[in-house]
Amino acid sequence: MQTFETVINQINKNQIAPFYLLSGTEAYFIDSIEKAIYNQVVTEETKDFDYSLFYGKDTTAVEIIDTAKRFPMLSTFHLIVVREAQYINQSLDPIASYLENPQPQSIIVFCYKHRSFDKRKKLHQLASKAGVVLSFRPLYDNQIPKWIQSQTKKHKLSISPKALVLLADYLGSDLLKIDKELEKFKLILAEGEEITSALVEKHIGLSKDFNTFELQNAIGTRNISRSFQIVQYMSRNSKNHPLPVTLGTLHSFFQKLLKYHGLLKKTEAASVLGINPYFVKDYQEAAKYFSMRQTSQALHVIFQADLKSKGITGGHNQHGAILKDLLLRIFTL
Repeated sequence: MQTFETVINQINKNQIAPFYLLSGTEAYFIDSIEKAIYNQVVTEETKDFDYSLFYGKDTTAVEIIDTAKRFPMLSTFHLIVVREAQYINQSLDPIASYLENPQPQSIIVFCYKHRSFDKRKKLHQLASKAGVVLSFRPLYDNQIPKWIQSQTKKHKLSISPKALVLLADYLGSDLLKIDKELEKFKLILAEGEEITSALVEKHIGLSKDFNTFELQNAIGTRNISRSFQIVQYMSRNSKNHPLPVTLGTLHSFFQKLLKYHGLLKKTEAASVLGINPYFVKDYQEAAKYFSMRQTSQALHVIFQADLKSKGITGGHNQHGAILKDLLLRIFTL
């Protein structure tokens, strides 16, 4: 099965298929493939003649195919992009029939977002034979730091371990948003320079002293006053510190701490926990303040806070109140 990276490499080598069926709930990958094909095929001189853009709500399968059958005027290929294809409310069979004998000088990019395309459909079956079919899901939270590192390298920059964690915690799993922020650093930094936590604070607006990462460290060392100080700040700036992200980060921290307690060889901590070796010391320190039993109990407390934040259990559901209650319960374990 082809991967995103494989397809991007093929496009960059001008190995372009006649049809791309791109679907799923992670828009970043769909948009990136569309952009890569556009950059490879379309120029300023040819875009008015050999580039056609459709939107699902405003078009039909017949209109798309009639356009695809047209030969390019100035370019080698005629590129037809269909965005929001999930909103086409008529049969897609004409596109499936077209794929039995596609126009070799036309490229159709079918962008079907927010859900995976039904594999039982005739179009899916024929597209698998005639072109490229990919479905994308959001990355898991533990995959985000590695992805940020990969994107940073593509921009020919490096990133410090702390800046990496800050970006992952603050921006969450929105890959489009993360990539836009990395583009900013590409503009202000020279090739090979490092993105530091100070630069993240300056250009993204994230406080280096009051964030989820610092809260995690304060809790891990049972620094009660510091923890409440950070929570107070985050409560006043809840828009920049969404509660689901904070709870998710703390859950991940205590989950890794539980694994750390169970390690027979602590030297293997970085690989087993899936963290940068730079952060192993944080778990070594936290293990002094939270036993395995307390760590397990902390996970339960965070789970209850999450239920409360979603209105599943009774009581208040205010950002600050939930976090303060969370701290009180963790520090009395």
